[in-house]
Formats: sequence, structure tokens, C-alpha cells
Amino acid sequence: MNLTLYGFDGHWIAIDCGMMIRQDLPSAPLQVPSTATLAELEITPKALYITHGHEDHIGAVAWLWPKWQCPIYATPLAAGLLRHKFAEHNLSSATIRVIEPNDALEEGPFTLRYLLMTHSIPESCAIMMLAGGYRVLHTGDWKLDPTPLIGPSVNPAHFQALAPLDLVVGDSTNAPLPGSAGSEGAVANALTQTLKACRGRVVVSCFASNLARVWAIGQAAAQSGRRVSLMGRSMERMVGVARGLGYLDDFPPLVPPQDLGYLPPYEVVVIATGSQGEPRAALQRLAQGRHPFMDLEAGDNVIFSAKAIPGNERPIAALKKRFTQLGVKLFDENNHPELHATGHPAQEELKTLYRWVRPAALLPVHGETVHQQAHQALAEELGIKAPLAPVNGDMLCLDNEGLRVEARHPQLPQVVDQNSVTPHPGLADGHSSGARRGTLFLALPVCATDTGWQRIGRLMLDASGASPIDEESFSDWLDERLDEIEVDTLSELREALTPGLVHWLGNHCQHLPEVHLQIMATEPPGA
Repeated sequence: MNLTLYGFDGHWIAIDCGMMIRQDLPSAPLQVPSTATLAELEITPKALYITHGHEDHIGAVAWLWPKWQCPIYATPLAAGLLRHKFAEHNLSSATIRVIEPNDALEEGPFTLRYLLMTHSIPESCAIMMLAGGYRVLHTGDWKLDPTPLIGPSVNPAHFQALAPLDLVVGDSTNAPLPGSAGSEGAVANALTQTLKACRGRVVVSCFASNLARVWAIGQAAAQSGRRVSLMGRSMERMVGVARGLGYLDDFPPLVPPQDLGYLPPYEVVVIATGSQGEPRAALQRLAQGRHPFMDLEAGDNVIFSAKAIPGNERPIAALKKRFTQLGVKLFDENNHPELHATGHPAQEELKTLYRWVRPAALLPVHGETVHQQAHQALAEELGIKAPLAPVNGDMLCLDNEGLRVEARHPQLPQVVDQNSVTPHPGLADGHSSGARRGTLFLALPVCATDTGWQRIGRLMLDASGASPIDEESFSDWLDERLDEIEVDTLSELREALTPGLVHWLGNHCQHLPEVHLQIMATEPPGA
């Protein structure tokens, strides 16, 4: 959810404030970061700095900012998206202050500079911080794209001038992958060639925030003699904000979806939301024949120009099966990997950045444990100290003796319920027993197998006042149970696992604690 706080001499700032979708809970509610630890430690950020406009970096701002009432700094695109969110919450957007990439500003003892990166959304920035003689680079999400299509590529000189650094807080998402992430320019060429070869209607599904991809689809459509239409509210909103900022000035004229029926199939390109199998998205309605403005038929084409997010594999497979039953030709990451490029750095890009900035230490963030550990190993190859793979709630200290965990604060899950942020009640009857019997936080990373589910990486347990448990026996029981459960979604997995989990803990703990379970989908090592 990407809420990170930095403090020096009692003065605190925050970077990003995102949300996540709890796929393991019924109706998939939003989860936002807990602010209980901040209240307990009497920490209130003096300013909030946004690195870019993805939901996992801005999605919780409107929910949590009223507790802080601090200035918010964001680049123009992220600021525009935040203004929409504030309007929906009836909040004044006067506190949102636009900062251009490469600008610098000061907040108390902190001097900060926004440094432009390339990513799968324009204006993604790293933030360089100086405080008390320490030099820290918070990378945000990034990659080194030589042809990003929208915006300039990364300027090496801007980062070489930072060296040497005390610490990089760096993106680990693709740290296990050798080589480099693909370029948006190469994807654009592949899309052009693919659309020229297609017969019948073409539907391309991608993330709405990937404006370079949206622009590339529009250009490919124009070069193949096709007209473009948008389907999905998030797609329409993102394109609207981007056009207002001048990013899509040369985008082809749009055909309203209700007018698609007047066009012959070979003139139609639709850019649609729903690449992750979301049940209410435009792509799902097309697959089920429920879209009010267009029906797909044999000979049409659907392009998935997005990677499957872990946990969505089975809903996406079901979606593709429906298209296949309609006789629609499918293009996806398996049979046409050239039609997508990741937005995060692989190993060669990580090495390049670290040679530029020459950090003494690395704190690997983003991704799961397996990604952080791969990032640690790569850093150590380069002679960079990487002693920690942090977890949510860690209070870390950087001083002359290096980087260490000073305290660990378990984070009670907070979900958005009926337009308000509330603690998730846990697994038992919803009545807290925390003071008497303790609290057990369990984060379970899994991936789907052909027959069941498999635990990936370490089991993340955090107990506060609870009876000790034998983690090895507990892990063995979990692995056996996961392998037996045949369900398709994380929500169904949670429902199937919960009774046995409560029973096992009841038999192995002197007192049954309040249990907070989060099941997270991840990729198997080497995927």
C-alpha cells in the first residue's frame, strides 16, 4: 500500500499513501494503511509527497489525509487524479500542490528533489532526500526505458550527480529477473504489426494508467485504418485527465461506444478495462454478451496487453475461455509476450542505477519476500550493504552504525466499509480479545497450482501478547491443507481455510488469540 514515513529530529514527512484490493475477503473491499501506530507514537506528517499516480500510491489519500491536514505535493498528472478523488469525498483540493519533475523543495530539516523516472505511468519520480547530512534516495516505481513514448527517458547525469548515497530505498518487484524490462517503443511497434494483421473487430485491454500503451494503441489503430473507442469509467477518466494536461493531443478522434454498431468490424478498435478478469469491467461484459453497445463474434480479436497480477490467474483464465467459446482469437502474454512490457526494473537496470548513485546501503521494498531477497543478493554482489528485508510496521533507524530495526509494530488491517475506514474484525466472532488473549497477525503468500494452492516464501507471523506456537508444525499443517483445497479465488480459499485454522490454533494455543489473516497472491520463484 506504499505509505512510508521518514523522520529526523522529531520532524516527519510521508511518501505515498496507497490502497490495495483485498481479494481474499468477500466483495473484495479496499484496504488502506493503518494510522494507529502513528497516533500511538504521536507522529503526524508535516507533508505528503506523491511519487506517481497509481492506485497503490495514491488510493488511500482521500481516506487518510483528513487525519493529517498537511500539504500534498504531486506532479501534474497525479495531482489531477487526486483532485478527482477529493471531489468524490467532498474535500477541498486546495491543499494539493503541483510540483514539476526535477523541482526541489524544503520541509523542516528535509531538502527534497523530485527526479524523473520512466514507469508505466507518466511523471513517475524518485525522491532524493537530504537531512542532517544523510543522503537517501526513495526510488518509487521505475525502469530504464530508452523509448518511453510519453515523456523523456531517464537522464543519467541527474543520478550520477547524487553519488555517493547513504541509502537507496528501492523497488524490488522484478529483482529476480535477469536482463532489462521491455520498452514501450518496442510494444508500440508490435501492436502496430498485430493490428494490421487482424481481421474483424479488435479489443485491446490494458491498465488505464498506462497512457503510453493507450497512445500506442491509438496510433496503431490509425495506421491500420481503424477508429478508436474507449470502454470503462477508469479508462475514460484517465484519458480525460491526460488530455487536459496535453499528453494525448495527437490521439485519434474517439468514437462514442454507442456508435460502434454503425462501423464495419474491420474499422473497430476498442480500448477496454478488465484485463485482470474484474467481474464488472467492460471486458467481462463483452465476454458474456452483456455489453449494451457491442457484441463480439467469431473472427474478432482480443489482445491482453497487460500481465496477470498474481491471484487473478483463474478469473482471467475463465474470461479467456468465454472468448474462445465465442470463436474470438486471443493474444496474451503467453502466445505474444511482445505485446506487453513491465514497468519495473530487472537486474541490469538495477545494476545501472546503483553504479550511477553508488549507495552504501540498500533497503529493498515492494514485491514479496522472494523479490526482496533477490534484491539483497544483487546488492551484495555490487558491494552494497543490504542487511534487512523489511515488513509492514517496521521502525527502522539509519545512523552512523548503519541500518537496523529499532521496533516492530503489528499493523491491524483497515478496510473501507460503507464509506468509512474500520478495523477488520479478524477470524473469530468479531469480538476483540486482544488485551486478554493477544493478537496474531498472519500474512500468507500463496500461488495457484493445477490441483490446489501452494505457500510461497516465508510464513509471516507477528504475535502480540499471544501464546507461542510451533511455527514449523503450523507451517506443515498449512502446506498440507492448502494442497487439498480446490477453489478458484482467494476469497473462497480464505473461507475454506478459516475453520481449520481456528481449530488448529485452538488446539495448540493455551488461549485462542484474536487472529488477523491476510492471504496474498504472489508468483512462484522464477516465474
